[in-house]
Amino acid sequence: MTAGTSTTSTTTSTTTSTDELQDFPTLTARYQRELLAHCYRMSGSVHEAEDLVQETFLRAWKASADFQGRSSVRTWLYRIATNVCLTNLEGRPRRPLPTGLGTADALPGDELRENGEIAWLEPVPDAAVVVAERDSIRLAFVAALQHLPARQRAVLILRDVLRWTAAEVAEALDTTVAAVNSALQRAHAQLAARGLTEDTVQPDLTPEQRELLDRYVEAFWRKDVDTIVSMLTAEAVWEMPPFTSWYVGPDHIGDLIGNHCPGGSFDMPMLETSANGQPAFGLYMRTPEGDFAPFQLQVLELDDTRVRHVSAFFDTSLFATFGLPARLPADFRDAADHR
Repeated sequence: MTAGTSTTSTTTSTTTSTDELQDFPTLTARYQRELLAHCYRMSGSVHEAEDLVQETFLRAWKASADFQGRSSVRTWLYRIATNVCLTNLEGRPRRPLPTGLGTADALPGDELRENGEIAWLEPVPDAAVVVAERDSIRLAFVAALQHLPARQRAVLILRDVLRWTAAEVAEALDTTVAAVNSALQRAHAQLAARGLTEDTVQPDLTPEQRELLDRYVEAFWRKDVDTIVSMLTAEAVWEMPPFTSWYVGPDHIGDLIGNHCPGGSFDMPMLETSANGQPAFGLYMRTPEGDFAPFQLQVLELDDTRVRHVSAFFDTSLFATFGLPARLPADFRDAADHR
């Protein structure tokens, strides 16, 4: 009876998985967002991740006739996606943030150096991914992943984020359990050296943090540098890819915004979004015509009721990625204030 039940269960599971593969539009819709998060963790680029997911589904569609149901369709797709990512990453440099280049922090008066040849780490919209654990997608974690060799990166994600067994990872990567365990140990050592622990994860916003963000937006609109500085932690960091310079401390950051940012009072409205499980804002700059154009996308890391890290991305193509308008009208703030 037990053997018969097991056989029936296995047959039913295989049939269900095979049926799932017959409807590829539904399959794509079901797994698109979580596979995008996976490919983003691997690649550090939301744009590359989108292409990698499409390649994953294409390979899955071509191989669907050979699927034997030894695993779930979900596990099978992750295996394909991981190997697609590893192939794509061969010979490619890692995607850093300015703080990860190994250079010293800068002074506000130092010359700004832009490096357009570096493939920079990109933020990902929360709306585009499924993230069961906030710490697995935050910028600091994804930035740290970029310091790992690609296969170590894959092992850590499969073991720690997806909770696969060492044997499952070994099968997916065509290696041994011992090699998987060794790679995981090395990956953990690198992340520990960068100070990434569970207590660095941001919980959901508190009412006090919500108020902080509202004041942050208003301070930029008025270019109230003193208020901005008062909201920063003592060791706050400000970085701005593709500029390689990065800044530490409220005074330096305040000097940078007050004396080296082109906008004045009532020139910089913000629209709220969310990226990497963190609060984020699209900052616009007033144009000579009077309306507002995209300027930078800021991703904030909070420490209680202060801001401890801002990554301000100057890649304005990210505004479309985050579903933010390409332009704001000249009366945008007036209209918003009277709603």
